Amino acid sequence: MGAPNDKGRLNVFYKSNFWNQSMIRNALLGLAVGDALGVPYEFKSREQLEKSPAVTMTGYGTYNLPPGTWSDDSSLAFCLSEALANDFSLEDIAKSFQKWYFSNYWTARGEVFDVGITTRQAIYRLSKGVRSDLAGGFDEIENGNGSLMRILPLVFYIRNLSIAERFQITKDVSSITHGHIRSVIACFYYLEFARLLLESNDKHTVYEKLKVDVPKFLNSISINPMEIKQFDRLLNDHISDLSSFEISGSGYVVHCLEASIWCLLSTDSYPEAVLKAVNLGEDTDTTACVTGGLAGILYGAKNIPESWINLLTRRMDIEDLANRLAERLGNN
Repeated sequence: MGAPNDKGRLNVFYKSNFWNQSMIRNALLGLAVGDALGVPYEFKSREQLEKSPAVTMTGYGTYNLPPGTWSDDSSLAFCLSEALANDFSLEDIAKSFQKWYFSNYWTARGEVFDVGITTRQAIYRLSKGVRSDLAGGFDEIENGNGSLMRILPLVFYIRNLSIAERFQITKDVSSITHGHIRSVIACFYYLEFARLLLESNDKHTVYEKLKVDVPKFLNSISINPMEIKQFDRLLNDHISDLSSFEISGSGYVVHCLEASIWCLLSTDSYPEAVLKAVNLGEDTDTTACVTGGLAGILYGAKNIPESWINLLTRRMDIEDLANRLAERLGNN
């Protein structure tokens, strides 16, 4: 009687592991391709991109790098994934960020060519022995999108935990570089959106559900109402109804989160979503990376143009990382 049960458990394991691998691959490729699409256009204005919009994967531009080159956004997401593929440890995640900055670990082409001020300052504090969850900036001015851009892989670790556990772990991981509650809320909202997309491909239902779930939870733990209010356009309005002129491509964390959800809700495919993100201008690589991660989960890697994936730097390393992370989480 034992054998069929053992076989059944093995089948469940293999199906679960295949699902994990597929979804993790979709997310990692989705964010990296979006990032690489945006790298050549970083700092270009909306007006410049209206005259000469991004239409496909290209290269050179801002950093004079070949097509398919991703930036610090993907590097730090891969560092997080690598740490999670071993086991969850804030210290290991923090060490991987330092290894990236100081030793070019998980860089696209062997060098760090872009890093945000808040992230850089936090990594220096880490190198001086500051505790991992206290290293990030806690001032209001330090609410760039540097933790939002790298947080997506965490969803695969926390997705089956309670909402309180999901929030606390998200807070801890964000705070390695960005400790202000506004950045934490942005990461929490984003991961909740991703978590629900893993269960349903109805992005509009997910959006409406979060209008209820997120404020309810944040209020239950006495988050400052003025901080919750910063997210009004996501939590109380219909952001997809806004025009492009009402959406910003800046590096401010709330703007980046709004832009990513707007791009996702107002398009119907991966290419449309990420190109729309790039063409908002300004922080093009990060907006497209954050959008691309969600779009990768929603549409799958099969919806990413093959020509874009084939140009992606270190593609096979990314595929291997997805496999290893899936294997680790499948054994949890």
